[in-house]
Amino acid sequence: MPALTRRQLLRRLGPTAAVALPFFEALGGRRSHAADSFADRILFLYFPDGVAGTSQDGEPSLWHAAGSEHDFVLGPQLAPLEPLRDHCLFFRGLSMGPTDSGSHPGGAKKLLTATDGGAGTSIDHVIANGVGADAPWKHLYLGAAATADGASGDKHISYPTPGISITPQDDPNAAFELLFGVPMRPGGDQGGVDPLAVSVIDGVLDDMDRLRTRIGDVEAKKLDLHLESLREVEKRIKHGAPRGGDCSASRVEPDLGPADLFDPGRFPEVLRAQLDLMVEAMACGLTRVGVVQASHHTSDLVMSRFPGTPMFDPSFDMRSHQASHYGAHHDPTHAEFVAYVEQRTWFAQQFADLLDALASRPERDGTMLDHSIVVLCTEVCDGNTHLHEDMPFVVAGGASGRIHGGRLLQLDGLRHGALWAALAQAMGADLASFGDAGTPALNGL
Repeated sequence: MPALTRRQLLRRLGPTAAVALPFFEALGGRRSHAADSFADRILFLYFPDGVAGTSQDGEPSLWHAAGSEHDFVLGPQLAPLEPLRDHCLFFRGLSMGPTDSGSHPGGAKKLLTATDGGAGTSIDHVIANGVGADAPWKHLYLGAAATADGASGDKHISYPTPGISITPQDDPNAAFELLFGVPMRPGGDQGGVDPLAVSVIDGVLDDMDRLRTRIGDVEAKKLDLHLESLREVEKRIKHGAPRGGDCSASRVEPDLGPADLFDPGRFPEVLRAQLDLMVEAMACGLTRVGVVQASHHTSDLVMSRFPGTPMFDPSFDMRSHQASHYGAHHDPTHAEFVAYVEQRTWFAQQFADLLDALASRPERDGTMLDHSIVVLCTEVCDGNTHLHEDMPFVVAGGASGRIHGGRLLQLDGLRHGALWAALAQAMGADLASFGDAGTPALNGL
């Protein structure tokens, strides 16, 4: 009988391996990190329809950082990242090239492939097929309303093979079951047990107790934190409970059912659940490469229905794509412009929350954020001009010492494939260049 690969073994072990995998290192079972010389993981967070960048009339960008490499100010839409700026790289002059510039679909096709028309494998799959291949799931692609209204094809950004994109998993319940082995939605065949009343954690507590006897006190404390965090994610997905804070039975909402997945009023919960799941999957060592896609380009997501946000206005529907066509200049008296700035700032806040979640998780000599690469990206620069120049990407995380944040890099039209190649190298991939421009990997991250 052929030997099982590490990936096959971990999948067969099921929930126990999913929960305990981060602690195999203490038992000598985890892969070598080569003195922490490469990042442990890479995660792309996509949001739709660009930013309020340099306007059609030439007004300065309200997103991009401005200044010198170490002395710069962030645009107002990036304000949520101010407390995290030392963990981030910001860019000016990063280009996706002239082909199909002015087009949302063209930008989405080039975004992760760095190839005109999506005629190449995207960088997430290149990394996953190489250094990420030993993980139980070499690639994890989650979405929030990314398949709304039957979205497919060029609405999706992950290309496992040239010219063919795949569909993200929009349902946190299905994603949890896939990763941790327990159905999350009531009504399935549970042998008379309500899945809302059971926990995947409870099913492996005996295994965890045995593991505690074989690891030190520090690792045992990390294990307890890990179990607590995983249980909180499980509860949020099952019950729609708010993140942190004071919870009571009167505030517990039904779990996220099929109809909720595309309800704009529940979109923030769905996205939060997917990001939490991605963090847990990566903390568990279930995957090293992930993409979370928030909606899709030319999005009809009604962001004015997001409760508890400055955008909330139940009397008026303001969609993402609608707001992106705010006009030729930055007009604070124009409803679309005001909404667009608020929307982009909200997406920046979700990225900041993701970074905070990673920074709160101890990992070896630091935190998960210290050993991660996290990318915020969209398919166009300014939402009104639709140009593919001066792309508003942000890269965060320490990549195990390979990335040094707190800097603004002036790239003068450099093609973005050079950045993707550099990030792949930080993950340990042997990749000199990436994309159809053939530009060598960017140095000096």
